[in-house]
Amino acid sequence: MSVNNVNSGGAKTIIDNQKLSQQQTASNTATQAETQKAASPAARQDSVSLTQSAQQLVQVQRKGTEAPVNQEKIDKLKKAIQSGQYNINPETLARKISNLEAEIFGNKA
Repeated sequence: MSVNNVNSGGAKTIIDNQKLSQQQTASNTATQAETQKAASPAARQDSVSLTQSAQQLVQVQRKGTEAPVNQEKIDKLKKAIQSGQYNINPETLARKISNLEAEIFGNKA
């Protein structure tokens, strides 16, 4: 009986060794795939370029955030609007909008 145990134990050892070998091969393959995957992005470089309009928009936004704020004038305008005393002149508003667009986008007449 002890011979049978040795023989079956030997067969089990062979099977275990085969499984271990398969696991090592799978592990090596996965490691190689990860290495290749990690190397790929380093070889490729992405770039971004902004159009002239986008660059101008960024400049306008920067100027807007850097501009000084007259809080006293803002508070006065808020009170006038809330009380209904603030009057809008449509011609003046249209002229100012037109001037602002011309300044931002250039004269396109």
